[in-house]
Amino acid sequence: MRVGVTTFAPLSPASNTSTVKSTSFSPVDYVVFVLLLVLSLAIGLYHACRGWGRHTIGQLQMADRKMGCLPVALSLLATFQSAVAILGVPSEIYRFGTQYWFLGCSYFLGLLIPAHIFIPVFYRLHLTSAYEYLELRFNKTVRVCGTITFIFQMVIYMGVVLYAPSLALNAVTGFDIWLSVLTLGIVCTVYTALGGLKAVIWTDVFQTLVMFLGQLAVIIVGSAKVGGLERVWAVASQHDHISGIKLDPDPFVRHTFWTLAFGGVFMMLSLYGVNQAQVQRYLSSRTEKAAILSCYAVFPCQQLVLCMSCLIGLVMFTYYKEYPMSTQQSAAAPDQFVLYFVMDLLRDLPGLPGLFVACLFSGSLSTISSAFNSLATVTMEDLVRPWFPRFSEARATMLSRILACSYGLLCLGMAYISSQMGPVLQAAISIFGMVGGPLLGLFCLGMFFPCANPPVSDRPAPCHMQGQTWEMARQGRHHECWERVEVGRAGIVTRVCRLWQGAIVGLLAGLIMAFWIGIGSIVTRMGSGMAPSPLNGSHFSLPSNLSTIARTTLMPSTTLSRPSGLQRLYSLSYLWYSAHNSTTVIVVGLLVSLLTGGMRGRTLNPRTIYPVLPRLLALLPVSCQKRLHCKSHSQDFFGDTTVLPEKMSNGMLKGIRDKEAVTEPEEGPIHPGSSPTFVVQETSL
Repeated sequence: MRVGVTTFAPLSPASNTSTVKSTSFSPVDYVVFVLLLVLSLAIGLYHACRGWGRHTIGQLQMADRKMGCLPVALSLLATFQSAVAILGVPSEIYRFGTQYWFLGCSYFLGLLIPAHIFIPVFYRLHLTSAYEYLELRFNKTVRVCGTITFIFQMVIYMGVVLYAPSLALNAVTGFDIWLSVLTLGIVCTVYTALGGLKAVIWTDVFQTLVMFLGQLAVIIVGSAKVGGLERVWAVASQHDHISGIKLDPDPFVRHTFWTLAFGGVFMMLSLYGVNQAQVQRYLSSRTEKAAILSCYAVFPCQQLVLCMSCLIGLVMFTYYKEYPMSTQQSAAAPDQFVLYFVMDLLRDLPGLPGLFVACLFSGSLSTISSAFNSLATVTMEDLVRPWFPRFSEARATMLSRILACSYGLLCLGMAYISSQMGPVLQAAISIFGMVGGPLLGLFCLGMFFPCANPPVSDRPAPCHMQGQTWEMARQGRHHECWERVEVGRAGIVTRVCRLWQGAIVGLLAGLIMAFWIGIGSIVTRMGSGMAPSPLNGSHFSLPSNLSTIARTTLMPSTTLSRPSGLQRLYSLSYLWYSAHNSTTVIVVGLLVSLLTGGMRGRTLNPRTIYPVLPRLLALLPVSCQKRLHCKSHSQDFFGDTTVLPEKMSNGMLKGIRDKEAVTEPEEGPIHPGSSPTFVVQETSL
């Protein structure tokens, strides 16, 4: 059977300069563009050379935790404001109107929740990697699973972010694809590996300013060319391009107020709440207050960026109503519209086209450098140091730089693979969003639900069971918590296996659900030879910067019939995907945890819990609160903020051990024939 293939135009090698006429750069444009690369590299080399030989692993990974509010805020903004957003959002507005602007409503809760829930929890635990939290709350297995999932997510993401804008730029300006890919990759790798997080943050600040200047230049020149912003608004209103509030509650409609304002909250939380690249910046702040203020400072910046992108789209719409596109331009991929518009608009103003290209590549540099640094950090902290505890500070610093360089080479390799994938690249891009939702759900499961338990723990028999037969041991308390018991000679208990598994089962369920719906929707469309339905635009959850490329390039110009049956599930709006997948993790994780005994017989570090559920359930009977592990702890989460976990040389948190301790049971002294409550000290500080 012949399968139809949906063409992913801007990322497919088929979209080349043979279909449309290229526009050449002037020498001034090249100077402006090269100046961006030189200054970015200079900032990185400055921080690398400053104190060379005295750098520590803490300086490379966390900038010594001394960063101020403003640079952290601008770096947070730049990290996921990639070149794809600069190209995609104006194209979205140009084609479909201003409905997308209501995504800005999601920024309020999407940044308020991280500021007052995630940041206090992470900062007071004195973490380096966000996935250290998973070990504190659950155990090492959950930490490693979360880390591997994040690495898989970001490696796929890097290649796309590097290759996609280079290809679009080649189609319009004639820039050599691989020259731009190699230049970006090498420059980014050098200043990230040598300068560490501080270099990345300060280059992000510089690149954010370049992005603002480039977009502002297009708005000023474009609005002046068409008669001012009042004229832009009038033309857009005349052609019904100014969208009102669409209160349709249907989650299968691509963009409504509810989809953008509330579905977008979960998408924002997956980025600004639990993503390592952002968490690392919060934790590099001088104080917890500075970290919270940086999150607040991002809010107006995000709104400004969104408004500027929407305004560029409206100016472009008005411009092409006055000066219609050529046949070649209108046949190009939608993500190339912005570049054609810029070259048409600024061709007689030397330097400004180069400024916009610098703006475009600033978005790529800031995103990729953040990915390199966060990947090197989690690899070092979560996968290397726990298994190689004898690394000295100098060796750890050198290895961290080597890891950053390795991920730089891997990014170039992924860019090459992207160039060979063609239409299949649509699935590769979707993986980023598929993974973000389940990871958000895993952190929420641990932070908000005290009864959620970690995976199966296989260990030697506890001391109160040693020397006993199973018949004797099962008479003690909590024997129902054991799923499997290994009996040695003379019927003596030797090993046990406890049923702690809610977190892992929930994560797996969320990933399976995400990949099933995401890949299923893509395969269904490819099999039918259709592009994705206009009700959805993309069938996978992506951050606003990356999802735009899928929405604006896969949308057909004709209206297709509404899908039914299983295909209707596949048409769920992409903005609900993070909510759907994270909710799946929480629901499945809670059910499995409650069915397997919850946290019974196990200590829970109250500093890893944000006490929303215990407060909501405070009116329930004490027995129900205990079953849900919501009974108040002796140490309140917001009590002593000075107690921080100590890190040992191997990157493990002190006190995080797979060991067991005997404690005095609450019911009274131990009597013959009964065993004490068995408490695992895996999450104590």
